[in-house]
Amino acid sequence: MSEENTTHFGYETVREAEKAGKVRGVFTSVASRYDVMNDVMSAGIHRLWKDAMMDWLAPRPGQRLLDVAGGTGDISFRFLKRAGRGHATVLDLTELMLIEGRKRADAESLAGSLDWVVGDAMALPFADNTFDVYTISFGIRNVTRPQEALNEAYRVLKPGGRLMVLEFSRVPNPLLRQMYDLYSFNVIPKMGEIIASDRASYQYLVESIRKFPDQETFLGMIRTAGFANASYRNMTMGVACLHSGWKV
Repeated sequence: MSEENTTHFGYETVREAEKAGKVRGVFTSVASRYDVMNDVMSAGIHRLWKDAMMDWLAPRPGQRLLDVAGGTGDISFRFLKRAGRGHATVLDLTELMLIEGRKRADAESLAGSLDWVVGDAMALPFADNTFDVYTISFGIRNVTRPQEALNEAYRVLKPGGRLMVLEFSRVPNPLLRQMYDLYSFNVIPKMGEIIASDRASYQYLVESIRKFPDQETFLGMIRTAGFANASYRNMTMGVACLHSGWKV
């Protein structure tokens, strides 16, 4: 594609070629406080969403996971503990996020079952039919072309492999959506300023949620990538959503 093609970076319009660098800048800036901010912003509810993701996924012993935009390893740690034995590859565009992940106690205890790879969701550095499970948690909305990321997910999964996407989504109820918007735009950037000394990055993160497709539109994108038996489950009245699909 031409570098003159444009996309969104929050509410800002940027050239497609610029977005990955801007996203990397955001997560480099917030990496050291990322996990703390997740707890504060969601009042810890993100942990329940991730546990629900594992409940639906039901990891099995010996499975190989690719956790894209895996950052500090939250999903991979949960997966390995549920599976009992297996292997997880954490891939992220931002090296500093992976460095922070490696510092965690979970990373030390599970080191023999973990790989940390810097890479792009739209051009995965893995062979076809490599993984049993592909997860991406609160990351796909930051990808320049999400459809290409889903196509890549399909490519690297083995036949019978499972895709699971956890992402912020659209609150269906108009009144609740208005309340959620008031909280998101007025409170979260201020939290980012106080806790992470970075208001602008959290302003972008709030805006990026509003630019992401709604549940049904994203479900269609998953099907377009080739996944079968695709479905979704809303979390916390649609604040977040779990999408699932199978490579058959």
